[in-house]
Amino acid sequence: MANRSEIVWTPADIKAFNEVAPHWDQRILMLGCETGLRVSDLVEVRKDHFEDTSRGKRLRFNTGKRGRIACIPVTKGLGAILEATPDSQETLLVGHLGHPLTPRWASNQITKWRREAQVPPWEDGREKTLADTRGTAATRLLNADLSLRQIATLMGWSVRYASQVIEIYARVSPDESDEVSRKLERAKKQENMR
Repeated sequence: MANRSEIVWTPADIKAFNEVAPHWDQRILMLGCETGLRVSDLVEVRKDHFEDTSRGKRLRFNTGKRGRIACIPVTKGLGAILEATPDSQETLLVGHLGHPLTPRWASNQITKWRREAQVPPWEDGREKTLADTRGTAATRLLNADLSLRQIATLMGWSVRYASQVIEIYARVSPDESDEVSRKLERAKKQENMR
């Protein structure tokens, strides 16, 4: 499988997507960007996977590929998805008829609406997919003041690799680059002190 972790969705990409995609498809992209979970895991997330912590909430999820426990802090965007999910809904992601999604259907919907929104391809010409939300999620976790080590652990990456992915995001996302760069430098200094 080709390495796609350097491909990210920028705020402009997400905005263009949300301008044309139906609400339930917007939730798919948002959940990917907020959690960084693989597509096969995204469609399995339920309300009962969330738990209270001393500082808020977190998503505690046993990932399918490696069977690791992911403990992802609930960001503002993830909290909005959670709050908007009816108690009667089994999974956070459903289609327009209210049925749970398959990974393939979720991915196909992102592709369909990405094309409709004319989201530009990555620098090397590859089209962005739902699987490419992981770098976006890593950057959002940095913005939530997690350390590079914490982000790497959540994403299943090395600290160095997490740093590289976040640097790519900052470079291609002018809306967030200054703040992301400042936080990344601070995080790198903290990691080097260990």
